[in-house]
Amino acid sequence: MRKRLAIEMGMGIDQHGQDPTVAAARAVRNAIAHNALPGVWEVAGLSDPNDMIVEVQIAVPYPDQVRTDEVLTVLPFGRKSITVEAGGMVVQGRAIPELNDKNDEMLIAVAAVTVVIDSV
Repeated sequence: MRKRLAIEMGMGIDQHGQDPTVAAARAVRNAIAHNALPGVWEVAGLSDPNDMIVEVQIAVPYPDQVRTDEVLTVLPFGRKSITVEAGGMVVQGRAIPELNDKNDEMLIAVAAVTVVIDSV
C-alpha cells in the first residue's frame, strides 16, 4: 500500500527565453527548496532516499514543449515520475533582444511534488 508523506507546491517563471521547461524546472526547484524530509528515514524507515517515490505534476503553458527528463533532474533522489498538463499563465512582458527573447511572453508554471512510500 502506498502512503503520501508530503505534497510540496511551487511556482517557476521564465521571463526571458519563453521556455516552458525552464519555468517547469524552476517550479519544481521552488517546491522542494525549503523542505527536509526526515520522516522518510525516521518514520517510514527507508534507508536509501532513492526508495521514495516522487511524483511531479506540472501545469504550464505549451506543455507539449516540456522536456520532462530535464525537469526531473532537479530532484536529487527518488523513483521519479512526471505529468505535464496545460495550465500556468502567460503574461505579457517585454522582449529584450540581448536576452534572446523570441517574443514578449513570460511563462509561469506551477508544480506539485508528492513524496510517496510503499508501506510494509
